[in-house]
Amino acid sequence: MMKHSNSVPGFISKLWMLVDNQGTNEVICWSLNGLNFRILDEERFTKDILPKYFKHNNLSSFVRQLNMYGFRKVISIEGGLVKPKQHTALEFHHPHFQRGQEEQLELIRRKVSSVRTEDTKISQEDMYKILEDVQQVKGKQEDMFQKIESMKRDNEMLLKEIVSLRRKHNQQQKTLSKVIQFILSLVQGNCVFGIQRKRPLTLDSSEAPPAKTRKAFVLRTHESPAPLQ
Repeated sequence: MMKHSNSVPGFISKLWMLVDNQGTNEVICWSLNGLNFRILDEERFTKDILPKYFKHNNLSSFVRQLNMYGFRKVISIEGGLVKPKQHTALEFHHPHFQRGQEEQLELIRRKVSSVRTEDTKISQEDMYKILEDVQQVKGKQEDMFQKIESMKRDNEMLLKEIVSLRRKHNQQQKTLSKVIQFILSLVQGNCVFGIQRKRPLTLDSSEAPPAKTRKAFVLRTHESPAPLQ
């Protein structure tokens, strides 16, 4: 096995060593024509091979990394139908990853985002329009902020008025209570005074005062009339 140059990515170098190793052919190996590599036993590959070579046991992560380097999954078809997954091995292809073509590994590169420069350019007119939209949004935000501040001040004034009205209401309640207490005290005093002025009725004749008027009237009837002159 030839030594890989520094230009070969580490992932690709490990993958080549793994696929080209006949000791792991029961788990991972070349296809019959040598154009692809196959994973024959997913369970053993995930449990034994991945942790040893790639420091993890996540098959999905391994497949994503293959895709990042341009590998494509090979779909097995029999009689025009896709074969059920449980009856097929995972098989991947890359035009520069083939048995006996180790020198081509340098051509395998990790894919980068291919964005054209023309797509990233913005015309001056579009830039002015964007700036104008930003200014409009900023103006609306400032108006909204002013409205919020005005509402806050109005709410503070309303709260102060509520507190003042509540204080006045409490004072009026206290004054009204004092007036009611005063009126009640006057009413109760008048009732007591009226009761004390009433003389009790007596039915016992022995306690009746002497009839001085009647006696005086009787004396006057026995007096002789004055002589006429």
